[in-house]
Amino acid sequence: MKQLVFILSLFIIVASCKGNEKKDDEKKSTKQENKLKRYNVKSGIVHYTTKISGKVMGSDISGSGTRSTYFKDWGALELTEEKSTQTTKINILGIKKTETSNTHTIAKLDNGESYHVDFDKKQIRLLRDPLMDLHKMGDKDVAKTGKAMLEAMGGKLIGNDSYLGYDCEIWEIMGGKQWLYKGIMLKLEITVMGITTITEASSAKFNVSVANKHFKLPNFPIIKEEGFMDNDEMEDEMEDMDKSMEKMAKMSFKEWKKTVQKNDEEMRNTSDEELRQTYDMMQQMIKMRKGK
Repeated sequence: MKQLVFILSLFIIVASCKGNEKKDDEKKSTKQENKLKRYNVKSGIVHYTTKISGKVMGSDISGSGTRSTYFKDWGALELTEEKSTQTTKINILGIKKTETSNTHTIAKLDNGESYHVDFDKKQIRLLRDPLMDLHKMGDKDVAKTGKAMLEAMGGKLIGNDSYLGYDCEIWEIMGGKQWLYKGIMLKLEITVMGITTITEASSAKFNVSVANKHFKLPNFPIIKEEGFMDNDEMEDEMEDMDKSMEKMAKMSFKEWKKTVQKNDEEMRNTSDEELRQTYDMMQQMIKMRKGK
C-alpha cells in the first residue's frame, strides 16, 4: 500500500505544479473519461465466511468471521461489512491463558473516496483510496489493469477453476492463492507467519439490483485525513497528469531512485527490491494510461 500511495502522491505533486486552465466542457469530458470501472460485472452481492488457524510462539490462534460485499456501477460504489472473532490460547512456561477479541468493521468506496467506520471511537475516517485512483489512470480495461498490477507485485496465473459455478482465474501471490471472477475475489487462501486464513464466498449474485440501503453508513462524525481531496478536486488534479507521466516515463530506475530518496527518509530506508517493484509498477501504469 505504501508503494501505491507514493506513486499516486508523486503524480499529484508534479501535476499540481503546472498551470493549465481548461474550459468547463473540457473538464467535464475528462471527468467522464476518468469514471471508475473496477470490475467486469455491473453489480453484485457476495457473502463470505472466514476461518483462521495456526501457531505463533507457543500460542494457538483460531477464529472465524463473516463478510458481506455490495457493489454497483461496475464497482465504483462498494460497501463491505465484516464481523469476526479470534481466540488466542497461550501456553508459555506452564502459564496458560485464553484471550478472545471481536472485530466489527465497515469500509465503503465511492469513486476514490474511502470511508472506514471505527465502532470503538464511533467515528468515520475519510481518505482517498490510491488503488482506485490508479485504476482511473489506467486505460480503463479492467481485466488488463488488474492482471498487470498483480504481475507487477509478483503474482502468477496458475490455472482456472469453477467456484460457485463461476469460472475463476487462480492467482498465486505473496504466499497465497486467490480465485478471481472478472476481478472479484471469491476465494482466498494465505499463510503468514504460521497463521492460515481461508476466506470463501458462501453465495454470490451478479448483475442484480442492489438497494441503496446497503451503502448507508452509521450516523457517526466523519473525520477527513489531512490534505483530503474529494472526487471533484481529485479529478481536477488528474487532468494534468499525462504531462507528468511523460516526464516520469523517461526516468531510468537510478534517476527515479535518486529523486524519490532525496527528501524522504522512509524511501531512503526502503530496500532496492521494493523500490524496483514500485518503479516497475509506475512504468506499467504509465504504459496503460497511454493504451500500450
